[in-house]
Amino acid sequence: MRKLWVQVLFILPALLIFSLFIVIPMISSVYYSLTNWNGLDPTITFIGLDNYRKLFQDSEVWIALKNTIVFAVLVTIFQNVLSLLLAILVDGSRWYYRYLRVVYLIPALLSALAIGYIWSYLYNPVFGIINTILEDVGLGALAQDWLGDPKWSMYSVIFTNVWQWAGITMIIYMAGLQAIPADLYEAANIDGASKWQTFMKITFPLIAPAFTINMMISIIGSFKVFDIIYVMTKGGPGTTTESLAILLYKKAFNFNEMGYGTSIAIVMFLIILVISIFQLSILRKREVEA
Repeated sequence: MRKLWVQVLFILPALLIFSLFIVIPMISSVYYSLTNWNGLDPTITFIGLDNYRKLFQDSEVWIALKNTIVFAVLVTIFQNVLSLLLAILVDGSRWYYRYLRVVYLIPALLSALAIGYIWSYLYNPVFGIINTILEDVGLGALAQDWLGDPKWSMYSVIFTNVWQWAGITMIIYMAGLQAIPADLYEAANIDGASKWQTFMKITFPLIAPAFTINMMISIIGSFKVFDIIYVMTKGGPGTTTESLAILLYKKAFNFNEMGYGTSIAIVMFLIILVISIFQLSILRKREVEA
């Protein structure tokens, strides 16, 4: 019995912290989503599922959901393809590979706010370096208002997000690549396998765990995206880059619809949970087959 109490005492601080910052806020969020609280008034009126009914009838929510899905799909594809290519390129023992790894990782060490402000300056249609370079090399016709044009704003934010986080997924892929036994590549080389065949038959199947981790990170991070979009476009122009997180913020803090905003947060949580479980089951199955 005494041993049990000692174990409980060791667990208790972590359990209290977890309850204080995770469990209690989650329970209170579910409660507030069932009210019409404005975030300021001490009077809170319980309204049941009215916020959820309103949510599913709100065209702005559907637009934000579509934008979030587009953002998540494109970021997941491009980030994983780019980071896997980078991992393959710098997976070696040459001295300069170590410096390239650091260079590719640096953007992920910066805050999204700093990244957003830097790239907003680069994208500026008047004095931004991107349009300036295009004009200097005779490609001025390609210059765009990258963040102000609805056709380009989403892709510009996606590019920035991929640029920032590709280094993190690259490191995870590198860990997977370095865990592959060298004798497998030697055997493939002896058998006359091409580089593509070696990649498809050896490399890709054996980095399945790294692939699973990176896909999960990319999807979950993309569905929660807020800071990079808020800094660069604030969801504009119009609603072309408005994500669910941006809409949540606007409803809760700009329009003081805290109850409604919390209901959006609950729906976001459920969407991420369902996608994560489905994705994990599919990717884990691939790991077993590999």
